[in-house]
Amino acid sequence: MDILSRPGRPTLILAIALTLLAVAYIGWKVTESPDQALQFTITGLNVGAVYALLALGFTLVYSTVWFFDLYYGAAAAIGAYFVFYLRAGQTTDASYDPANIGLNIALGAVVAGVTAWALHTAFFERMQGRYPPLLVRAAYLLIAVGAGGYTTILLLYPDNLHQIAAPLITLISTAVIGTVLYWALGRFGFGSTGSSRLVTIFSAVIGLVAGATAAIALAQTPESRLYISWLVSCLLAGAVSLALYRGLYAFILLRARSTLIMLVATLGVLLTITAILVMVFSNTTHPLPASFGNNLLTLGGATFKEFALFAIGSAFLGFAILWLLIRKSPLGKVIRAIGDDEQVARVVGINTTAIIAIVFFIGAMYAAFAGILTGQDIAIQPRMGLELLLKGWIASVVGGIGNLYGAILGGFLLGVVEQFGIWDIAGEWQDGVALILLIVFLSFWPRGIIPRR
Repeated sequence: MDILSRPGRPTLILAIALTLLAVAYIGWKVTESPDQALQFTITGLNVGAVYALLALGFTLVYSTVWFFDLYYGAAAAIGAYFVFYLRAGQTTDASYDPANIGLNIALGAVVAGVTAWALHTAFFERMQGRYPPLLVRAAYLLIAVGAGGYTTILLLYPDNLHQIAAPLITLISTAVIGTVLYWALGRFGFGSTGSSRLVTIFSAVIGLVAGATAAIALAQTPESRLYISWLVSCLLAGAVSLALYRGLYAFILLRARSTLIMLVATLGVLLTITAILVMVFSNTTHPLPASFGNNLLTLGGATFKEFALFAIGSAFLGFAILWLLIRKSPLGKVIRAIGDDEQVARVVGINTTAIIAIVFFIGAMYAAFAGILTGQDIAIQPRMGLELLLKGWIASVVGGIGNLYGAILGGFLLGVVEQFGIWDIAGEWQDGVALILLIVFLSFWPRGIIPRR
């Protein structure tokens, strides 16, 4: 039988030919202008870091619930826009007044609702055996209202963000540092049955001291307001995502288990949030305040900002955090179990709704941070969410959707390919290059470079 008549061989040969052609083109351009090639590579890695972060969060969400959450793009826009919302006074854009009482109250209500649901889900069954259910619900309601009020105040006084956010920073730092320390001590055998309580107390105290120290230091540093706004914006994007899942997605999934219905629902969410951004912030572009890393560095014949190194490092740090969470933590085991079979996970007693809500929260924070990195590099506009959503999805497909290694590889590869693809053509074709790459992979390698096992 002739080699071309065998099933699949023509497709394989065409794929190999296209790959060799692309490699030959890149080799030719590198030989032609090494300095320009280095410049495109560094720029591609800088842009690819944003794509990688988007792909990491997208992969986490998709591989857990197995439907496309188009809100993910809106989360990226929310991250960027709320940095602008909180720090508009530091920009050169004097056309926008950041005071919006209605928006502040709405976000406070979202945080209050999310807090009440989280407390009820995590602790109600445990606490109602010790205290009257009415008292427990009243305590949860009081905490939730306090969290919502605190959020509203945080948004009302952005000039005092570094001081008002001190309790939030202390709480987050205590939780993160205490958890990491407890996990590390447990790895060295200090978490045995007899010493578990002591290790917990020790980890919590160290976390509290470290968190309070960090909060006090930031409260005395007005320049930290921009970077605290990064944190607040990511948390707000995550809270909105969690509220959407618990208040809308879970309701729809309960009545119509269809990925097509979920796609339409999340598209409506994306369009609605985009319209809200247009109404609140107008349809014009806005700059974000200048951050650190604006000094130029030179490597060979390439010039780039120091901030590019931060973006690239953030992508690898984001990958490491997600890898540790998914592969080394009890939460990660549960997430993987839900991704493999949600019905079985529910049967064995896993609260799938709560775990999936956590996944949506984390994924939205990754998207929001990617949007912030984009906004710190270029001006922001309301429809940036759709573009970032597409780039994150393309990076996931190229790398291997559902695989963390593939997500970070696909993100950086997409960034570099986009830059080399517009070497001899106008920069407006950059998105076209990304779509061509997507079509090629869907045609020849639909499972991506590193498929999910």
